[in-house]
Amino acid sequence: MHLKAAYIPHTLRFKFDARTSRGAIREHQVYYLKLWDEENPAVVGIGECAPLAGLSIDHRPDLVQQLDKICALINASKAEVTAEAGNLLSDVSDLTAWPAIRFALETALLDLQHGGHRVLYKNDFSRGVKGIPINGLVWMGDKAFMQEQIRKKLSEGYNCLKLKIGGLDFKTELELLASIREAAGADELTIRVDANGAFKPEEAFRKLERLAKYDLHSIEQPIRQGQWEEMAQLCSYTPVPIALDEELIGVQEETAQIALLEQIKPQYIILKPTLVGGLAASAQWISRAEKRGIGWWMTSALESNIGLNAISQFTANYNITMPQGLGTGQLYHNNITSPLQIRDGALWYDQQQEWGNIED
Repeated sequence: MHLKAAYIPHTLRFKFDARTSRGAIREHQVYYLKLWDEENPAVVGIGECAPLAGLSIDHRPDLVQQLDKICALINASKAEVTAEAGNLLSDVSDLTAWPAIRFALETALLDLQHGGHRVLYKNDFSRGVKGIPINGLVWMGDKAFMQEQIRKKLSEGYNCLKLKIGGLDFKTELELLASIREAAGADELTIRVDANGAFKPEEAFRKLERLAKYDLHSIEQPIRQGQWEEMAQLCSYTPVPIALDEELIGVQEETAQIALLEQIKPQYIILKPTLVGGLAASAQWISRAEKRGIGWWMTSALESNIGLNAISQFTANYNITMPQGLGTGQLYHNNITSPLQIRDGALWYDQQQEWGNIED
């Protein structure tokens, strides 16, 4: 009844150059962590380790060596399938510096404990009876490329769009927002923007004032993370609600999380389990934010459908009222086939669809 572990590397290939203010991404290297009972090897739990270059604290040259170490520790241990996920995580190794591995291990164990069918939680989403509203993501590019994406998302039934900004000149980006608002008012279409820290602190408030003319729901990370005093000032006076994203990366201790939330006082936080250390870690952030009247939503961090599925099922455990950032499953040429489908601006789990093989 002892656990065994292994991992499989997989290179995801984007259908287009995925541009942010940090540059373009064409490929994304991920690792599928497999867990099984040595007496029942046909039942396998799978988790995804997918740190992002330039963003994740564990996107390091020694990541593969760390995965080797974790698998060796599990294979040599007496850990059992029935162990609580938290116990296994603490028994195997200190994964504070490896949030993407923690997420993969946590979700692989949850999957295995529930039969290895990629159903980590039984809720209305995983039963296929309720969808999760999501925002349509519009990537950076030239004006024509972004306009094409906007038209496509609107035709697909989205009532919330998220635009990456900071890559074009600001005037062009304002023109794009103006064209969207000419087509759909705030009562018809919610607009979020994500600056990925592209604004300089001294220019941020002026830019927020200009953005506010377009009735935006929120702006993610207007200035680079780590500037708590400047971010706190922005959040105090901003005409556009601010959501912290990159700001949460690496802030794992309870005292540090509380200090961040109470000093900056953001309107929202955005949770990416791969970056913050998993589902249990995300739940802690949610609890601490809600106690302080801070809103939140979940977002995938360019994982394949394996990671996206785990995040989506976790998200569905909550009473969701806002669109979530879970629409990234269609980005890749070679994603893992899954029951996840997008219909009319919502993510659904179609129980009639089979999961593909991660080893194909």
